[in-house]
Amino acid sequence: MNVLYSHRSEDPEANLAESQEFLSSMEDKKATGFTDGKTSFGMSVFNLGNAIMGSGILGLSYAMANTGVVLFLVLLTVVAVLSSYSIHLLLKSSGIVGIRAYEQLGQRAFGTPGKMAAGIAITLQNIGAMSSYLYIVKYEFPLVIQAFLGVDNPSGEWYLNGNYLVIMVSISVILPLALMKQLGYLGYTSGFSLTCMVFFLISVCTVINSYSIGLHVGGKRVGAGATVSMVTSQSIVFQTAYTIPILAFAFVCHPEVLPIYTELKNPTKQRMQHVSNISIVVMYTMYFLAALFGYLTFYGEVESELLHTYSRLDPYDTLILCVRLAVLTAVTLTVPIVLFPVRRAIQQLFFPNKTFYWPRHIAIAVTLLTLINMLVIFAPNILGIFGIIGATSAPCLIFIFPAVFYIRIVPEEEEPMRSTPKILAACFAGIGFLFMVMSLSFILIDWTSGSSKASSGH
Repeated sequence: MNVLYSHRSEDPEANLAESQEFLSSMEDKKATGFTDGKTSFGMSVFNLGNAIMGSGILGLSYAMANTGVVLFLVLLTVVAVLSSYSIHLLLKSSGIVGIRAYEQLGQRAFGTPGKMAAGIAITLQNIGAMSSYLYIVKYEFPLVIQAFLGVDNPSGEWYLNGNYLVIMVSISVILPLALMKQLGYLGYTSGFSLTCMVFFLISVCTVINSYSIGLHVGGKRVGAGATVSMVTSQSIVFQTAYTIPILAFAFVCHPEVLPIYTELKNPTKQRMQHVSNISIVVMYTMYFLAALFGYLTFYGEVESELLHTYSRLDPYDTLILCVRLAVLTAVTLTVPIVLFPVRRAIQQLFFPNKTFYWPRHIAIAVTLLTLINMLVIFAPNILGIFGIIGATSAPCLIFIFPAVFYIRIVPEEEEPMRSTPKILAACFAGIGFLFMVMSLSFILIDWTSGSSKASSGH
C-alpha cells in the first residue's frame, strides 16, 4: 500500500488511469456515498436482509400453489444456495481487483460493454422491483381506504382511484426520500420497512391462518380438493412457468452486496460471506413460512398477489386491515432504497466522471418515478412484472454476470481455465442462461396459449 501511495504522489496521470481501470475514483466514491468500516456485522446482516426482502414474498404462495409444497421447497433451496455461491464469486472477484461496485467489475472484466450490461441489468431489475411495489400500492391502498370509510359501493370517488393514489404517494412520500444525498440516511425507514414485513409474516403464520382455513372464498370452499384439482389438471411444465422467475426475483440482492461490503467493519471476504449466508438463511425461512401458510389458507384459490386474496375474506377485519397497512408501508418505504442503485447505475453509464450535482440528482429521480408510475398504471398484472423481469435481469445478476466476471478477472496464473473453480463458474453461467431461456419460453407459451393468468386483472 505504501508503494501505491508513493506512486500516486509521483505520477498523478498514471494514478488516474490505474484508478479508472482497477478502483473507483475518489469522485465516484463521493457520488455513491461509500464509507469504510462503519457498519457492524449485525447491522450488515440487517441491511442485506432488507435488500433481499421485497414484494416478491407476496407471490410465493401462488408459486407454491402451482408447484406443490415439495417442488417449491426444492426450487427455493436451490435458488438460495446458488445465490450464496454467486455472492462468493462476486466477493472473490472484488477481492482480487479491489473493486466494490458491480458496474466497475463489469468494466474491469469486459471494458465498456461489461459496464453497460451490468448497469442495464441493475436498472431493469430495480425498475421491475419498484413497479411491483407501487403496483401493490395501486391496488391495496384504495381497498384499505374503502374499508376505513365503510364505503360498500364506490361510485368513482377520486380518493378510491388507485392511479391517483399511487401518484400522490410517489410525490408526497417516495420522492422526498429518494432525493436524499446518501443511502445511509434511509436507515431508519429501512428498518421500519423490514419490521412491517416481519409483522406481515407473523400474522400470516399464526393469527390469519388460524381462522381463515375452511372459509368460503369466491363462492367455493377452500380445502384439499382444490389442491388435487389444480395439481392434476395442469402439466408440470406450465405449473413452473412463473415459479423460477418469481423465486429468482425474490433473492436478488447482488447490486447491494459490494456497497454493504464496503461499509462493513473489519471487512474480509469470509466475514462478508457470513453476512450473506445469514441474510439468505433468514430470508429463506421467512419466504417459505409465508408461502406455506398463505398456500394452506387458500390452496388453489390463492391469487398472484396474496394480500388481495385475503381481502376477499373480510375486508373490514381489523387484523387484515393492519396487515395490509403494514405491507403498504413497507413497500412504499422500500422504493427509495431500490431507486438509489438505479440512479447510481445511470450516473455510471452516462456521467461516469462527474461529481455530485443536485439538479442531475433530482432530475434522475423525478424521471425514474415518472416512468415507473406509467408502468404501474398501464401494467395489466403483477405477474407480468415478476415474470419478465425475473426471467431476464435476475438470472444475469445472480448467475451469468458473477460467473463470467469471475472467469475473466481471476488470473490464469492463480486459477487456469480448466481448473475446478472456473469450470464450476462456467457451469453456473450456463445454468443462469438455461433459467432465462426456459422461463421466457414458458411465459411466452402460457401467454400465446390463451390461458395466461397474466392477462387477467385482479
